Amino acid sequence: MGSDQLGVLWLILSSLGICATIFGIRYMRSRENMAMIDKGLDPSIRPEKPRPAPFRNLKWGLLLVGAGLGLFAAYLLDHTLLYSVGHDNNRWGDTNGANVPIYFAMIAIGGGLGLISSYRIEKKELLDKEK
Repeated sequence: MGSDQLGVLWLILSSLGICATIFGIRYMRSRENMAMIDKGLDPSIRPEKPRPAPFRNLKWGLLLVGAGLGLFAAYLLDHTLLYSVGHDNNRWGDTNGANVPIYFAMIAIGGGLGLISSYRIEKKELLDKEK
């Protein structure tokens, strides 16, 4: 399969995915409206207040910092401890892709640790407000 055929396939699949998503959202909204009508409620009066998200920036910040630290840790692992595994001894910097999973794993671990720390900070703030 050539690159031009993959481009056309990607265009078709992404268009179908977008259309299916829009259709699904509209379908679920109409089902929700019908359920409200069955219960005797007016669907035009929706209580859609934006929910406060005071820790959203903290969560994203810690997620990105954790992912960045995970990427840096993977780089350090790749170029120090695991250097002989994925590199050709004849040329510096030539990799065969043997250590690529380390990068994905460390980014996921770092991002997960960032989210866990965000959860703990939010929980601590919530408990402090209750006291």
